Formats: sequence, C-alpha cells, structure tokens
Amino acid sequence: MKHFTVKIVSIQHLTHDVLQIITEKPPKYFFIPGQATEISINKNGWKDEKRPFTFTSLPDYDFLEFTIKTYPAHKGVTNQLLLLKKGDELILHGVFGAITYKGQGLFIAGGAGITPFICILRYLHSKNELANNKLIFANNTKDDIILAQEFKNLLGENFINILTEEKIKGYGYGQITEDFLKAHINGLDKKVYICGPPPMMDAIEKFLSNLHVDEKLIIKEIL
Repeated sequence: MKHFTVKIVSIQHLTHDVLQIITEKPPKYFFIPGQATEISINKNGWKDEKRPFTFTSLPDYDFLEFTIKTYPAHKGVTNQLLLLKKGDELILHGVFGAITYKGQGLFIAGGAGITPFICILRYLHSKNELANNKLIFANNTKDDIILAQEFKNLLGENFINILTEEKIKGYGYGQITEDFLKAHINGLDKKVYICGPPPMMDAIEKFLSNLHVDEKLIIKEIL
C-alpha cells in the first residue's frame, strides 16, 4: 500500500491531553471530511506501529491537521507523539472511514469521538450548509472539551455539552440517557451520527431504537 512521509509543521496542545499536529500535505492527496488515515512515526522502532487518526483539516487546505487525544500511561504511539517537535516526520498510510456527511441531523460524540465531526462541521460551515445540524458532546470535565469555543461559534445553541464528572450550570450532567436524547433529537426522520467508546455507542443505539429511529438513519464509527 502506498504511503507518504511528511514533516510536522507545528505541534501544540489544545487541552491537557489533546494535540493538534499540522503536517505537510503530499501532492494530490485526497480524503472526504470525516475520514482518517493510519499514521506511524518515522523513527526507529515506531515505523510499523500504525494508529488511526482523523483528518481535521479540510480537503482543500494545503496542509494536513490531526487532532489527537494522547494516553501517556499507555506508553504507546500517542505517548511518543508528545515527544515530537517541528521538523519530525510522520508516515501516512491508507485513507479510510465510515463516517461521511449524508444529510442534516444530530451528531453525538464521546471524548475523542469528536474528531470525525470536526472536519465535517468545518466543511459544512465553509459551504454555508450547517443549517440545523446539532452536536451533543459528552466529556468527563469542562477542561476535556476539545475546541469548545469553535463549536460554540459554529453551532450556537445547537452545541450541547454533557459532563460525567462535573456539575456546571449550562451543561448536562451524567451519562447520555434516553430522555436526554429525546429532548435534543432533531426529528425521527433525520440522520444520527455517532462516534465514541463502544459502551456509549451500544447504549445510544438502544435508546435510538426505543425512540423508533430507523437504524438506516444511523451513521457510526467506533473508537
């Protein structure tokens, strides 16, 4: 399979455990908003350690951007990413992804599951097609919310947060429940996009079934 080696242009923290990495973009490199690629680090011992990361830049940008949640305790690829700097190299492998935009609806993300939606929502904004799309974003704490201000600017009141470990005015508290979904769903005939940890995905799909949302309307990607 064809692969590309690209240099890191910039690397910075967006939250305490989330990196934004911007790299060079190979000529004629293409992806659809919501898609991902497997990435490895161009260093001895790490070239074959591939991990999937979603593109968060738009396809027509002249650079690639990745928004990556790191797990230092795992001592794996994301821990190594924390050690990288401008000029270091990444290896890009194949492009893939199940989540692409198929029409207006409700986006539901848990933690790092937001990454496919970053590119999709930015793309819709660039085309003036955000319309009444809505985002429910579940995190542990307020400090864990990735790109909170950008989503607020894009979506306004259609940006809904729920926190499992903090009670803060204006934010939902606890797990996403059937009643919570019922209160925010756009309509039973609209698309529902889901990306997050498997237990969250399973629970939400059960709730959507109980609410009589046709499974054909559900578009999902498991972390």
